[in-house]
Amino acid sequence: MVNQTPVSCNATLIVTSHRVFQPDLNEHESVFGGKILSLVDDSASVAAVRLTHKTVVTASFDHVSFLEPFHLDDSMFLEAYVSGTGTRSLEVFVKIIGENLTTGERFVGYTCFITYVIEDRRATTPLPPVKPVTDEQRYIVSGYEKRNAQRKQRRAEQAELNDHVVVDSPWPI
Repeated sequence: MVNQTPVSCNATLIVTSHRVFQPDLNEHESVFGGKILSLVDDSASVAAVRLTHKTVVTASFDHVSFLEPFHLDDSMFLEAYVSGTGTRSLEVFVKIIGENLTTGERFVGYTCFITYVIEDRRATTPLPPVKPVTDEQRYIVSGYEKRNAQRKQRRAEQAELNDHVVVDSPWPI
């Protein structure tokens, strides 16, 4: 029998911080989006592995929202936790809270959901469900089934697109 004891979202919670430095900035003097995505994927994968104890790979970034820019006087506090599970896949919610280090003002700068998949295709035991603890977690976890259905629909659309994408060289030979 499969152990389906729920795992607390807090048991998967990852909190990291990053101070914004000059090399992080783009031509608009805000943190480059690619830098943010790299920080997010790196940290969020730890939350996924905390639950699975297996090698996971990034399958998708969903509902990516760059809400407020991060600037040179800011610190970025990234929080990530597992917000839904399947058999080989799981969803991780990520938010980045910015803090202006000069004024102390805090703001929500970024949110997203990342789907990770267990790399081992032989993994067939359903992952344990997650149990929210905070009001935020209850809200996020309650929307998992809807987001998962949206991802399935997008995968079907992507498969259709892939059927029409050519891999031939675009340059005349």
